[in-house]
Amino acid sequence: MSNPSPSPRHIPVMLRRCLDLLAPALALPGAVVVDATLGLGGHSEALLTTFPACRLIAVDRDPAALKLAGERLAPFGERATLVHAVYDELPDVLERLRVPRVQGVLFDLGVSSMQLDEADRGFAYSQDAPLDMRMDQSTGISAAEVLNTYPPGELVRILRAYGEEKFARKIVDAVVREREREPFSGSARLVDVIRQALPQAAKRTGGNPAKRTFQALRIEVNGELSVLERAVPAAVAALAVGGRIAVLSYHSLEDRLVKQVLAAGAAHSAPPGLPVVPEQYQPRLKLLTRGAELPGEDEIAENRRAAPARLRGAERIREDVR
Repeated sequence: MSNPSPSPRHIPVMLRRCLDLLAPALALPGAVVVDATLGLGGHSEALLTTFPACRLIAVDRDPAALKLAGERLAPFGERATLVHAVYDELPDVLERLRVPRVQGVLFDLGVSSMQLDEADRGFAYSQDAPLDMRMDQSTGISAAEVLNTYPPGELVRILRAYGEEKFARKIVDAVVREREREPFSGSARLVDVIRQALPQAAKRTGGNPAKRTFQALRIEVNGELSVLERAVPAAVAALAVGGRIAVLSYHSLEDRLVKQVLAAGAAHSAPPGLPVVPEQYQPRLKLLTRGAELPGEDEIAENRRAAPARLRGAERIREDVR
């Protein structure tokens, strides 16, 4: 594997807005903030710099990211604790560290800049590479294994559900024909098969025609949506009263899940018809964003990877009442 180092070109997405959302909670003495998706550590570095009294717990499933971010965050010493884990394992991580509640949680979802930029990881459809796509290459099955072994019906389901690909059946039919001739191993061949399978009109709009298929394979390989379904409620549960959560999503499937969890926490759960909502049914969260906030034009011009970002935030306003 290549071993890039953090570079000035790595620009954390919507950084200032994330810091502003979390600031009221992280200004408290002894505040603990969780970066649930450490990546190259850009958001973490800014959190530690901006809030000099806070402690950081940072999680990533990618050992290479942990190594690079660890070098970047080394000047902060014991204020930064880095953990190799998937972000739905947050309750276990906090229990091991004996941290019962935290004041802030940040998620920056999707694939990291490092993973996109490393050719041999296979995330990018713009360059030929082994079809891997695992965020943690020490475990799980690769994208090539998914393509070469899944039944056609399951591949269609994945492309439709995770890539929102209208031409899933055409693409899968072509993939099945090709894998019988020779198993898939590299991304360039898959991109070529997708291009040939799509109608001409579909290839003229919406960017690279392989984009949705690659997204779907990446989500399947890493179990991203099922992990996210567990992770966001776990993060909300870990917040102290007054604690805040900020979540950056990069496609509608992620954003929909985040929206559902935060909206449910911000609504009362009382049975209909009660004249007064009892304490145990009162909302646990207050929403901090009106819908999903988008990056500004200036940020997108400076950092094209910010373009699809959607930011949502909430504050914990009440403990669970049993």
